[in-house]
Amino acid sequence: MNIADIATTEYIEVDVGTRMGKVRSMFENGNPKGIIVTDDGEYEGVISEREILQSHVEDDAKVAALTKPSRSTPSPKVDRQEDVRETARVLVESNAKVAPVFEHGDLWGVITDDAILEAVLENLDTLTVEDIYTADPVTLTEDDGIGKAINHLREHGISRLPIMNENGYLSGVVTTHDIADFVIRENHTTTTGDRVGDTQRLLDVPVYDIMTSPVETTTLDATAKDAVETMLENDFAGLMVTPADDDRVVTGVITKTDVLRALTFTEEEHMDVQITNISMLDTITRESIVQSIEDVADKYADMQVMHAHVRFHEHNEKLRGTPLVQCQIRLRTNKDQVAGTGEGYGAENSFRVALDKLERNVLELKGVTSDEEYRGQLLRKLNQI
Repeated sequence: MNIADIATTEYIEVDVGTRMGKVRSMFENGNPKGIIVTDDGEYEGVISEREILQSHVEDDAKVAALTKPSRSTPSPKVDRQEDVRETARVLVESNAKVAPVFEHGDLWGVITDDAILEAVLENLDTLTVEDIYTADPVTLTEDDGIGKAINHLREHGISRLPIMNENGYLSGVVTTHDIADFVIRENHTTTTGDRVGDTQRLLDVPVYDIMTSPVETTTLDATAKDAVETMLENDFAGLMVTPADDDRVVTGVITKTDVLRALTFTEEEHMDVQITNISMLDTITRESIVQSIEDVADKYADMQVMHAHVRFHEHNEKLRGTPLVQCQIRLRTNKDQVAGTGEGYGAENSFRVALDKLERNVLELKGVTSDEEYRGQLLRKLNQI
């Protein structure tokens, strides 16, 4: 199946000279998945609500401030006749919910994650939530501030945070949209006073004040079709995963991105590896990343890896022009989910640190916890560098 019949010519477009304040209002009033940016009619990029939230661009600045190559990653592009599976891969690896669609080299329209999921919905009853969900979610408490929520969303590259009450039970959820909506509304009502002080006041507001409650949940044994139908019907980007007998306990999160990622799974000889923010790769290639992860997996033959996800996130800090990068590697195996996270200057350095941590976590998952054995393995690796 290709995307010719599910892409649409209906989309919101702004010029690079548009004020950021106007764009923020568009997200507040229409809640679009993304806005197409053009420069004198030519395609320039896509702006998402997440980018708006994470940017420090003032309302009087122009949209161009967010679409400069130095400030954002290249926007995904797909052909109108592209395969659905490859389009899903493009959206996942670009960390996007919408991508521009081109026909004969010209901008034709857009394709959204919802359009893809609706097109394949009937095929999703062969998958369960347990097959594709993300375990061990990042959480906050009701008293944590919005500033902490923003940092968690940015650092972990996620779109929602389960909120726990004083008893450790699920009481709500906060999403990037909840925060953006709140910040935009508050900025509109603020006309006087110290701007820095106003910003700090907003960041200190407890997430309890803006969280959504009660929370829509699903269970591990539910089908992916049922989960997606719930998300589409309620316009949710994700659901909390809880045990069937207690919806107060959070075991994971399933999002539309998780489902899109599952659509890209293959039965090819090489392991299926997804890389989010792939444009950040510097001195390391996709091929070497795949090979390194396969090498780790091959050491433990009875642990079968169904899928690997590698995510890069760039910090503001730099060393001699090279940005500090965080890398997270997450494997979905027949034993359990296992991950490793590391930081370093440049994508390659951060990946190597994350890979070492991943292997140690794999060893622990296998029950091999000898520190001395791991120390010997680590020393041998260091000598090979």
